[in-house]
Amino acid sequence: MTPIVSPAPADTTAGPALNHLEPASQSRQQQIFTVTRLNSAVRMILEQDLGLVWLTGELSNLAMPSSGHWYFSLKDMSAQVRCAMFKGNNRRVPFRPQDGMQVLVQARVSLYEPRGDYQLIIESMQPAGDGMLALRFEELKRRLGAEGLFDEGAKRPLPREPRAVGLVTSATGAALHDMLTVLRRRAPDLPVFIYPTQVQGSAAIAQIVAAITLANRRAEVDVLIVGRGGGSLEDLWCFNEEAVARAIAGSAIPVVSAVGHEVDVTISDFAADLRAPTPSAAAELVAPDRSARAQRLVHLKQRLVQAISRRQTAARHGFALLQKRLDHQDPKRRLEQQSQRLDELSARLQQLLASRLHQGERRLANLELRLQAKSPEKLLAAGKRRHQLAEERLHALIARRQDVAGHRLAMLSARLDGVSPLATLGRGYAIVRTPTGEVISRAAQVNVGQPLVTTLAEGQLRVRVEEVHNP
Repeated sequence: MTPIVSPAPADTTAGPALNHLEPASQSRQQQIFTVTRLNSAVRMILEQDLGLVWLTGELSNLAMPSSGHWYFSLKDMSAQVRCAMFKGNNRRVPFRPQDGMQVLVQARVSLYEPRGDYQLIIESMQPAGDGMLALRFEELKRRLGAEGLFDEGAKRPLPREPRAVGLVTSATGAALHDMLTVLRRRAPDLPVFIYPTQVQGSAAIAQIVAAITLANRRAEVDVLIVGRGGGSLEDLWCFNEEAVARAIAGSAIPVVSAVGHEVDVTISDFAADLRAPTPSAAAELVAPDRSARAQRLVHLKQRLVQAISRRQTAARHGFALLQKRLDHQDPKRRLEQQSQRLDELSARLQQLLASRLHQGERRLANLELRLQAKSPEKLLAAGKRRHQLAEERLHALIARRQDVAGHRLAMLSARLDGVSPLATLGRGYAIVRTPTGEVISRAAQVNVGQPLVTTLAEGQLRVRVEEVHNP
């Protein structure tokens, strides 16, 4: 994380603070601190020992000067603390803070050295309600992760050809309709078991756990989809509960988590065997595709034909043996007829197989011709020629742009030198500012005894006002 720089620089002449080299009593006897050195040492102690802290409180005395920084106080019923949030951090705040607003902040404890004021340097800010939920989420995720509940090695693969699919979701939600639509499209003959449950509110936690337990007890499905449609963080919170996460992780049936939209992430996603970005996507993942099943059927058909051929060969061999045993018996003529019939059937089968093989060869030849027309080598050569032409045009364009930019830069540099404040300072003028950076243009802006910073052409002067003469 980038360190936060105090609004005003510390006195560099005092040397480093010694806060850890010697015992406190010995240091007090041997060291004589200046105020600047003491404040610097205290700031280092606060920033190094406490680091980043989370706290919640009410905004008050909010100031947003033209510098872009925010200055305010955080308070509760008994105390308050000054805070500063620099513009590099407050640009990431997604809302407009106002006095009286309850917020959750992450801050670095520090000290504003010129005044010796204890303060907080705010790194991030969010409304207190969503922020507390986010903290609960991160804490539960960290704790369950430390237990090994989310280990990738414990996750099980989904069945390639599930016998049945279970849906743990609302019986009236749009998510159920979306999943059923996808399942009917991809696998219309796949049985679907619905375990209806609430998916929002405190009662949903026990119902989801009970539905998962029921599915495991019945053992009637090979995969479970647990989820719902989109909603706010509060709407989806039942899927961030520990009981639901443990029920998912402890399920003997592989579980797919499909909660909300693609951007929504829940504890259930980490506990499940697989996370789907939406309920529809979960249905796509668990249902076998028709084309894949068709390919599998073709493969099974080929295996069946091979098995039939082997059985036919074995039958012929067995028939030859029986024929030898029945040569002396009357059934010889019937066997001869059956043998002739078998030969006819065999010839027809061979003819049919040859016809199918010829059709396959023709189709393969057509596909080969189409593949040659779309040869990657030809496409690659054409693409290479286009790339070379584009590269030559790009080099020429870059050269022209560099020439134009060099000429423009030279002109702008000459113009800048003509209006540069440094040139004015070089003629003996100076810029006077307050320690906070405010430019002094009138004597009425300062008071007697006030420190000022004078910028010269080379270096700076820290001065103090002795007299003020107003016009």
